[in-house]
Amino acid sequence: MIEANPKADLLRYLREARDALVWKLDGLSEYDARRPLTPTGTNLLGLVKHVAGVELGYFGDTFGRPFFKEGDEPPSWWYTRDPEPNADMWATPDESRERILGLYRRAWEHSDGTIAALPLDAVGHVPWWPEDRREVTLHHVLVRVISDTQRHAGHADIVRELVDGSVGLLPGKGDLAEQDRTWWEGHRGRLERAAREAGG
Repeated sequence: MIEANPKADLLRYLREARDALVWKLDGLSEYDARRPLTPTGTNLLGLVKHVAGVELGYFGDTFGRPFFKEGDEPPSWWYTRDPEPNADMWATPDESRERILGLYRRAWEHSDGTIAALPLDAVGHVPWWPEDRREVTLHHVLVRVISDTQRHAGHADIVRELVDGSVGLLPGKGDLAEQDRTWWEGHRGRLERAAREAGG
């Protein structure tokens, strides 16, 4: 494709990142979807919850299109509610996977509506940023949210591999050499030996 359509290009990359992140939850138990696998608590369902909030804030409040309307009660982890640190990075026992995934999918619709309605040079204001640098364009926000979502999709790749060994970019779209478990074990051993040799 050589026809220039910057907005469509950006939206395609955002949608791919969304799909990759959500796919990492497929087939997991509630425990494994929520289980913290790093010292800072990174977990798959928490990553989805976080990016849902990112989209709702940046494509909603920033451009005067809030998802949570006047009279609605935003969730306790929403930035206007003075939440505890990292409240958007994990799911409480009463927050179901379906509820969080449903919120994320509604965020997609809301975000896509903002993206369709506004030109890339439309100006918004990020309410939680310092006053002197709150002004942004839709183009800037799209790049920021794509970057954030792709970053967290990468986190999800690693967390899911730690949970059950599953790897891949998207369903039917792998990004690793197709080898069996024995080959990968040998490969990892070779890397470990190289690291130890280099480390003295």
